[in-house]
Amino acid sequence: MVKAFGFVDHGGPEQQEFLDRPVLEPGPGQLAITVRAAGVNPADWKSRQGWFGRKRELPAVMGSEAAGVVDRVGPGVTGFTPGDEVFGIAPAGAFAEQTLLNAELSAVKPGKLGFDEAATLPVAAATADDAVRDVGVGTGGTLLILGISGGVGSAAAQIARSRGIRVIGTASDAKRAHVEALGAVQIRYGDGVADRIRAAAPDGVDGILDLVGGDDARAAAVTLADRSRLVSTADPTTAAELGGRFVTRSTTPETLAALAGLVAAGELDPHITARYPLTHAAEAIALVESGHARGKLVLEVG
Repeated sequence: MVKAFGFVDHGGPEQQEFLDRPVLEPGPGQLAITVRAAGVNPADWKSRQGWFGRKRELPAVMGSEAAGVVDRVGPGVTGFTPGDEVFGIAPAGAFAEQTLLNAELSAVKPGKLGFDEAATLPVAAATADDAVRDVGVGTGGTLLILGISGGVGSAAAQIARSRGIRVIGTASDAKRAHVEALGAVQIRYGDGVADRIRAAAPDGVDGILDLVGGDDARAAAVTLADRSRLVSTADPTTAAELGGRFVTRSTTPETLAALAGLVAAGELDPHITARYPLTHAAEAIALVESGHARGKLVLEVG
């Protein structure tokens, strides 16, 4: 048995607990890994709440991105061997001492990259890469990121700037220094946000990456002339209402390898602001769920 952290029913944090889980055997297209680090994302608590449906077998292990060492490979898997240091998407849950990765959504970790850094890439950075590409703002244009200070927003800002795009983003005043460290201009949330966006971008914005949804997206959308350039990772219903769309995911092992190369080269900073042992998983989830987390939170396992 291995130690894992998950939820026994859909609902609030009171449904979370530590679990004992059998060692998992890799099926076709899977890698079995000893987990060394796992990224913490809003999707983790949203899954517990039932945002994505309630079809998962319970109890369910939380977490969706992990980095570790390959123990065994499943039938049909090529390009990976036991002992490889890897990172990728963990459909069986990442908050565990051992888990499975999808080989087609995994990559070998560069030696210069820490397990903690690698664990931030499969969800947050890969989503950011897909979203910046999907919005389609060109070099010299201005991209507005709603909710810029989190893991996806921090990565998206850096990826956009590396492509010659000017970035502005909404965040609380307490996160101004973090936003400016990304090379972006901070815009305060709340009443009058559209006026503050126009002040920072007098010619308007060329695209919006929405990581918040709801009324925040509605308030900001009035600054965008071409609503087809509004892409959301948070709220597909509101995005469609505003004339935008939900992000199109297109991550491949090659994409993950390229992102890892950027981090190893010092061109992309995952902005890990806190590391927790697996025994403190509930604290990490609570901080992300509160909406007050900056950058990326990581669980260190083993």
